[in-house]
Amino acid sequence: MTLHTQPSLLATPSDLDEAGRETVAAGLRRLVADLFALYVKTKNYHWHMSGRHFRDYHLLLDEQSQQILAAIDPVAERGRALGFATLRSVGEIAQLQRIADDDTPSVRAHDMLTTLAADNQVLAQGMRELHARCDEANDVATASILENYIDEAERRTWFLFETTREID
Repeated sequence: MTLHTQPSLLATPSDLDEAGRETVAAGLRRLVADLFALYVKTKNYHWHMSGRHFRDYHLLLDEQSQQILAAIDPVAERGRALGFATLRSVGEIAQLQRIADDDTPSVRAHDMLTTLAADNQVLAQGMRELHARCDEANDVATASILENYIDEAERRTWFLFETTREID
């Protein structure tokens, strides 16, 4: 199944192989779904944070959610620059996301932070896998974008991990 139904409307000139571009664009669509899912989950936890470290955690998650949101548009637009469609609906996000939702009414702060640390690791792993596909397709532009976002995801993981340590 190709990602576009009207090639004349979405086609973009490129010297990259079409099959490689399509593979990368499919990976970018999934990445956009993961970014949206992680953004909503991070905001969910930000809104529902409580406890003695409320202010610090609340601000940390707000900062992290803004960083995740800022990545969505460049990733989606890179897929379009490759000549393929990006996400069109919340339904597509639900079909493609690897980051699980959390509709639990009450989650402990520690559990929120450890869950988000694990989710950011999943996100980084997915981006590294997509980076490998970029290398196979000789798509250095997408690979370059991913490198920055991998670094951001790993940094978020580190910060979240450090907030849950019991070392004084």
